[in-house]
Amino acid sequence: MSEDGRIFREAWIAGVRKHFPGEPKAGYVTPWEETPAWEREAAAAVCGQVRELVRVSAGGALRLTREQKGQFVAVCWTAQVHRHFEDPKPGYVAGWDRLPEWQRETDADIFEAVEQSVGG
Repeated sequence: MSEDGRIFREAWIAGVRKHFPGEPKAGYVTPWEETPAWEREAAAAVCGQVRELVRVSAGGALRLTREQKGQFVAVCWTAQVHRHFEDPKPGYVAGWDRLPEWQRETDADIFEAVEQSVGG
């Protein structure tokens, strides 16, 4: 589980550094070892969900658009936020259309990083 979480977190940090306009908040690029426990658990869960989608689709996930890949990560992450917080801030559970462009691009990067880690 820790390895899955690291794959997710490293892809998140790389995506933030690539797509975030300006200097990102420190929390966006916090190293794995300093990431809060709930976030490490959520990262591992979402990575596992992407892996499972790649597996059960028997290659079909490879044909998803970049936007669809990002949307999948975003929905899985939102479910994890709801799991860990009774009343999350609205920005933490915003729909795809309300996410900033940098976050949508980063979510798609995460999917593709997980996909590559399983040979997708």
